[in-house]
Amino acid sequence: MASLRVYVTLVVCLLYGQQACAKNDAPCQPSKWNNGFKTFLKRHIRDGTPRSSDQNEWEKYIRNNGGCDRPTQSFIHPDELERVKAVCSNRGGKVYKENLCISQERFTFVTVRSQPGTCGIKSVTSEEKHLILACEVLDNQCLPVHFEGNPRDASPSNNDRGCQEKIKGHAPALRVSALWFGSVLLVLFNWH
Repeated sequence: MASLRVYVTLVVCLLYGQQACAKNDAPCQPSKWNNGFKTFLKRHIRDGTPRSSDQNEWEKYIRNNGGCDRPTQSFIHPDELERVKAVCSNRGGKVYKENLCISQERFTFVTVRSQPGTCGIKSVTSEEKHLILACEVLDNQCLPVHFEGNPRDASPSNNDRGCQEKIKGHAPALRVSALWFGSVLLVLFNWH
């Protein structure tokens, strides 16, 4: 009975450890979130986005298409989809940090800020910056799953490696969370 308890504890701990460490430590690793690219598209590259910076048009658009719960949203025109996907490749992006890539080219996009909990629009701003995107592998393709803000207008360095470039002899680091470490200790103390 004691060995069954240890086995169950170990399985639970390993499952919790996986959930606690859901973010990859480098771009273009297998995703732990199967709907990441679809969610990215739904949030940032939508058909029918207004072409103007008219706050009333944007309020109507967001009310009709969802997003009132998000106080800051950025939208990229659907014509840019292939360029956006290329940020997650060696030709279009460089490693920024962790699982984030930064585009080698600047993009024009619209950032809409609204009142928290409402669809009341505070501002609509057209921006031109390098995109910072979390890139993960889904269906054998490295794709964007998250749009990260770029408030300091960062740009890539020519010395940074390409988004899909691997470092020889380097395996992805295992992120040990406090929950995972505590789970391992729990298993070890129950091992008698």
